[in-house]
Amino acid sequence: MIIVKIGGGAAINLDGVARDLAALPSPALVVHGANAARDALAAALGRTKTVVTSVSGYDSVLSDDAAVELLFMAYAGLRNKQVVEALQRAGVNAVGLSGIDGRVVQGRRTSGFRVRDGERVRIVRDRSGKPVSVNRELLATLLAGGYTPVLTVPIADETGAAINSENDDVVALLQHSLGAEAVVQLIEAPGILRDRDDPGSLVTRLSAGELSAWEETAVGRFRRKLHAIRRLIEAGAPWVVVADGRTEHPLADALRGAGTVISADPVRAAVGA
Repeated sequence: MIIVKIGGGAAINLDGVARDLAALPSPALVVHGANAARDALAAALGRTKTVVTSVSGYDSVLSDDAAVELLFMAYAGLRNKQVVEALQRAGVNAVGLSGIDGRVVQGRRTSGFRVRDGERVRIVRDRSGKPVSVNRELLATLLAGGYTPVLTVPIADETGAAINSENDDVVALLQHSLGAEAVVQLIEAPGILRDRDDPGSLVTRLSAGELSAWEETAVGRFRRKLHAIRRLIEAGAPWVVVADGRTEHPLADALRGAGTVISADPVRAAVGA
């Protein structure tokens, strides 16, 4: 089994990903984002998002009640069903789920996090949290029945209420729980770039040690992305590929080693997947 994380950008070739998934000889589990759909919906509704930066340097969108409503509409609603539809049209019997469905992803609500507010540091509390457990029985039943689960946020907190969480953290937990053979992350870039403005600066191979060094110097959401990939390696993923989701065959290209291949094994990282 492999885990495929489909980024939430508008330029992702969803039909291409679906065709590649249909051609896989082994089961897959899909996790997807929806940031482009969320932002478009928020603009249409006249809403704005609030981005906060933790004292450790990680950026995140503040998850107030209005933001969670947008998760339901954009992530669990519109984008989830677009992914399911694309897979069904390609012949993949997909089932769309948010984390609260069957508590397939159970989380723990964050008690508060410290953010910078000018020269001050203050505690912020919202409807966000960390995933802590997976309903393996439900996922195993679906996979054994020939279904392809398509997961996204929100997830369930201790009481069953919906909370936001980073999909990268969900993927890391799924990897730890299910032990996938590989994790593919499809984004709107050729892979990890040395210079985010230069598509030709692709880093094709990274070892886990090199990844840690990159994380120390990165900032913003890119730092969060690198941290999440490192957690995937620590969770036991033999290899992770960060690849371009805009190509004609995004998943097939990634599984052939296109993009950035990261492995805990320095030799494997050097030669690729």
